[in-house]
Amino acid sequence: MIRRRGALFVVSAPSGAGKTTLCREARLRLADLAYSVSYTTRVPRSGEIDGTDFWFVSEARFRDLRDRGEFAEWATVHGHLYGTRASVLQEALNAGRDILLDIDTQGAAQLRRRYPEAVLVFIVAPSMAELEQRLRERRSDADREIARRLDRAREEIAMWRQYDYLIVNRDLKEAVDQLTAIIVAERARTSRLALGLPDLDLPQKEVRH
Repeated sequence: MIRRRGALFVVSAPSGAGKTTLCREARLRLADLAYSVSYTTRVPRSGEIDGTDFWFVSEARFRDLRDRGEFAEWATVHGHLYGTRASVLQEALNAGRDILLDIDTQGAAQLRRRYPEAVLVFIVAPSMAELEQRLRERRSDADREIARRLDRAREEIAMWRQYDYLIVNRDLKEAVDQLTAIIVAERARTSRLALGLPDLDLPQKEVRH
């Protein structure tokens, strides 16, 4: 049986581009894909469940975890603190499991430095007008907050070349197809395979002297 090291799949996007939905659909389609639940100091939105969507903690609790070095990455996003527990990532990787992360561009940059082999995927809406419409349809933010999120979106979009893959979320099914295809392809990378394939009779590269 081929043994493979676990991989980190990091998905980022401006608010409203659909990354949370895409990550959820990818997890439903693909087996053995763990999900890292982020910590945050913001209050839950309607329907969000503590421990499933996020770990909702106080700012004091968050800063205590941060100061003890518990986070693999952390950032301030739209005035709230977000972070990823390092132990969760390490346990998955040590067990050879892939893990999916839904985090912002600041956190993605930190994880790329800490885990150079991480696969970074950036999601965008087809246009800024479409992004604004999606934000307004959520009916959870005031006009001032929407304007702030759009300004931040322009900053984030400018960072797309720091990612390995770009998905334009025009159609949900098509976008999910692309995200799952990326994960399946990356799982087959030879660089992720453990040395030695005892059950296979694979030809070895000839070495000329």
